[in-house]
Amino acid sequence: MMMAGDALALDAAERALRSEQVIVLPTDTVYGLAALPASDRAIDRIYALKGRPLSMPIAFLVASREQVESLAGPVSPEADRLMVAFWPGPLTVVLAERGGDGTVGVRCPDHEFVRSLAARVGPLAVTSANRHGAPTPAAAFDAASSLDGEVDLVVDGGSCPGTASTVVNGTDPSLPVLREGPIRREQVVAAALR
Repeated sequence: MMMAGDALALDAAERALRSEQVIVLPTDTVYGLAALPASDRAIDRIYALKGRPLSMPIAFLVASREQVESLAGPVSPEADRLMVAFWPGPLTVVLAERGGDGTVGVRCPDHEFVRSLAARVGPLAVTSANRHGAPTPAAAFDAASSLDGEVDLVVDGGSCPGTASTVVNGTDPSLPVLREGPIRREQVVAAALR
């Protein structure tokens, strides 16, 4: 286990991810289980560690708005206003997948360690570090221990708040809230109208 504030933690996390490993890391919401999206092996491990159905997609954490372009097609003005208003922060926006027919959930977290890591390696495939359907523990060790198997690296960032991000469908102009979290529906509507 490494501490997020340790200068070596960022290097260790980068090495692990580039080696197709799976790591637990802190975010501004809950502890996350992360891998590089290009590694099918690592993504398969995420699903197995969580016991998550393959039908449930994994969202991406990005370092900046610019990284969204590598994942998603054109972003509507309404969705763009949400990103400006709430990023970095606890808002996941579902967008049209770049070069595909599906969608992709994208978030820029308000956590320096995660953004620095994504700046180094590109967008991160991240889901909460817990068994599917169970609450996410607030402590790094507990989050890692809740999984069905061991992860390759645990980065401890102290206690995480424990409320998953708000998820908004940015492909629909009415911006329906798919999961309410720290950002309420009224805030989404107000930001979209700016």
